Amino acid sequence: MKKSIVLSAGSVVAASACMGLFGTGVAEADDYAGKTYADAAQAIKDAGGTPIVAARFGDKLQQDECIVAGSLSPSFVRPKATDTVFETVTSEVRLNLNCNGGYATATNPGASVASPEGREAKAAADQAATAEAVSSSTPG
Repeated sequence: MKKSIVLSAGSVVAASACMGLFGTGVAEADDYAGKTYADAAQAIKDAGGTPIVAARFGDKLQQDECIVAGSLSPSFVRPKATDTVFETVTSEVRLNLNCNGGYATATNPGASVASPEGREAKAAADQAATAEAVSSSTPG
């Protein structure tokens, strides 16, 4: 009985030490994913950072209309432009852009209309098309 208590306590201490040493990991939501490039870039600038396009896929949208698929805020060392001394850069945010369009069609790639993003984009496009049809049919 005494042996099993000591073994159990030892296991708990060992597990706690491993978690303390290696950590449990940090889950963090992407602050810019799902926003347009224009909105994300403005938010980054407002926070004192510099937005940089790391990757871009698709060519259906203008850059400001592209959707941020993900972002990364790396810190790295870069030489200063006026000196041979290196500095740590932490203010850059690298953005991966999806410029395929808001939703997929038979001829254009994009988010599936089965996804919340695709449904929202499709509904907005349908609403804009309806408004366009109404305004063009109204005599004026």
